[in-house]
Amino acid sequence: MFDRRRLTRALVAGLAVAAVAALASAPAYAADPIKIGFSMPLTGGLSGGGKSVILAFELWKEDVNAKGGLIGRPVELVYYDDQSQPAQVPGIYSKLLDVDKVDLVVSSYATNQIAPAMPIVMQRNLVFMALFGTGVNDMFNYDKYFQILPNGKETRLAPSLGFLETAMTMNPKPQTIALVAADAEYAQTVIAGARESVKRLGLKVVYDRSYPPTSVDYTPIVRAIQATNPDVVFVASYRRIRSGSCARRTRSASSRRCSAAA
Repeated sequence: MFDRRRLTRALVAGLAVAAVAALASAPAYAADPIKIGFSMPLTGGLSGGGKSVILAFELWKEDVNAKGGLIGRPVELVYYDDQSQPAQVPGIYSKLLDVDKVDLVVSSYATNQIAPAMPIVMQRNLVFMALFGTGVNDMFNYDKYFQILPNGKETRLAPSLGFLETAMTMNPKPQTIALVAADAEYAQTVIAGARESVKRLGLKVVYDRSYPPTSVDYTPIVRAIQATNPDVVFVASYRRIRSGSCARRTRSASSRRCSAAA
């Protein structure tokens, strides 16, 4: 569930800082609006998160404009539905910059949609504020990238490490684990971090598979996991496999534990 108040506060701080940094040296006229552009998943699998983000953006815009604007200029939001499809993102950001002539671009929600925007932003040497991007900048090391994500420095490890460290306190201590992930940017980043966590904690991996992100029937996946009888199940996905199928007793009489990182 989204905490809209916390999300709004984070966006307010991030947007304000990013806008000031991006526009500090740019010539401007007092009456001209600051155009902030982005793509957002308003339809498709990520639309729940995307619509919450739009609500937060609009609340922030109304509030800042009621107070006289940002650095003395009114704020205007320019955005397009990326339909939860990463392939739509590069074209949208090119349009925002080349056609709409926005002053600042910020990211879509979330990792899957942020990564394909990075090359466009980097080619133009722009400040880029990202919302909930897990490990996106690990490969790029772009020095003008700023993320809003309460996962600490090693964002790829955060979704798995705390859960697995807690699981290791069970009695009897778990010995085996099943790893499941959607074949998408976010899930693959998180499951790679989970593999690091598993190795660190000494668990044996008995199942490690990915599935198409368009999947709607998870029964074959759950049955395959059950066949390996793991003590712990970790799922990396925006859609959650029902954890009830992970909660039955194992042959070793310890409780099976299931986590879904989303």
